[in-house]
Amino acid sequence: MGAAGQGLSEDDVRAFQEALAAGRKPKVVFTAAAGQIAGQVGQVVELTDPAGSDEFVVVRFGRDELPFSPADVAVAPRGAGRKPVEPEPQPEPEPAVAPAEPEFVLDRVPAPRPAPREESRVETVEAAKPARRAAKVAKPKGPAGLTVTLAYADGEWTVAAQQGSKALAKPYVVKPAEALRMVALVDVPGVHEAVEQILGAERAEAEQQAEKLRAELAEIEARLAELREAGAEEGAEEPR
Repeated sequence: MGAAGQGLSEDDVRAFQEALAAGRKPKVVFTAAAGQIAGQVGQVVELTDPAGSDEFVVVRFGRDELPFSPADVAVAPRGAGRKPVEPEPQPEPEPAVAPAEPEFVLDRVPAPRPAPREESRVETVEAAKPARRAAKVAKPKGPAGLTVTLAYADGEWTVAAQQGSKALAKPYVVKPAEALRMVALVDVPGVHEAVEQILGAERAEAEQQAEKLRAELAEIEARLAELREAGAEEGAEEPR
């Protein structure tokens, strides 16, 4: 865990994620980077996306829930934020009643009144000042990113879609013409050249296979013609 005053480490953030997932709200103490509320204790209620903002640690402080950066807070020590248990007041012993004696009024000196404590008044004024961080507004969490992937492998073009960690569409096969139209939307010459090379190689391979099949078909048709001619000659030689 990170030391108090030094902010949160990556291990602290991971520990907070596990605690929040388990339904707990870890306590933190504000560091000097948080300004006037340094030393105060709050509760982590949410961790937003760090990619969206540096202030992704949402802390409940009083009635507000405000975002802070990991440098603004540190892991609170054990027992922080708890009110000390005050001992129950013990009954004071009753003073012994002394017998009344005559009082000489001229010798009495009134006890001086204690001067008001200025320190208590100053502390009250400081506590009444509003915290500078109270003006912050928590940023709403946006939707997860969407990724559409066009891929080529083993002579086939496939398209897949994923939003965050959820797969919206598993890879499925598309025609080369459809893949070419998708690539045309990307204005990057290198991508166009790569697709043209792939299509050119497939076209050349298909032409070679077609040429080979045409040659085999011509050979089969020639053989069939020979067999037909041999059958016609045999029929002509039979006696009538």
